[in-house]
Amino acid sequence: MGSAAEIRAWRPNIPGVAEVLHAHFPDHAYPPHTHDTWTLLIVDSGVVAFELEHHQHGALRNLVTLLPPHVPHDGRSVDAHGFRKRVVYLEADQVDGSLVGRAVGHPGIADPLLRERVSALHVSLAHPGDVLEAESRLVLVRERLEAHLRQDVRATVVLRDAGLARRLRDLLDARVHEGIGLTEAATLLGAHPTHLVRAFGQEYGIAPHQYLTGRRLDQARRLLLDGRRPADAAIEVGFYDQAHLNRHFKRLLGTTPAAYARSA
Repeated sequence: MGSAAEIRAWRPNIPGVAEVLHAHFPDHAYPPHTHDTWTLLIVDSGVVAFELEHHQHGALRNLVTLLPPHVPHDGRSVDAHGFRKRVVYLEADQVDGSLVGRAVGHPGIADPLLRERVSALHVSLAHPGDVLEAESRLVLVRERLEAHLRQDVRATVVLRDAGLARRLRDLLDARVHEGIGLTEAATLLGAHPTHLVRAFGQEYGIAPHQYLTGRRLDQARRLLLDGRRPADAAIEVGFYDQAHLNRHFKRLLGTTPAAYARSA
């Protein structure tokens, strides 16, 4: 009898993302099937062999694999230990439909930067409080995916737009507690989401979500030193819950909110 699969699947509240799947399959083999979404896949261990349009391919650890909607494919491990994979299922309109043919012919993309970005996207999608971060990461992933499919991957030229960057900073300052998603910010400021992220980074040296998190952490630290409980401080400054605060607090300051408060 084979080993049991380990699966975590969820639907994040991120426009354009239909579903996320993290799985370890020791011995499962997918029969031929289709999805109504783009399948954006990275493999963390093992190799997934699959057939796409009567051609054999392999999803390897160093590749980003993109399978287009409505195109039949299967999947099976070539390793006795199975495979671990992380998948983001993107709504069909998230990648230009005219590029389906290119994706069918070349589903595997060898690009360390793209793989790093997809992996980071998974981290942000796993935390419901990181909407701005997930949306910001997603637009950069989509941009680079389409560049590969168009065979036009060049160094990105970022046009400076200090006025737009300042307006986004003002918007983030006004929405520290309630937060704002990238889609909403882009609509309010009349800018393309990708340009908004790049313009802010060009002007201030960090991504919009990093700026917003920093503002929240500043406020959380003051509340903690005033004697507020970490759980209360987390909610008051806009974090999803105490675990959300803990994760970002420790990443920035190297300690937990509780330990920081005790130091006072």
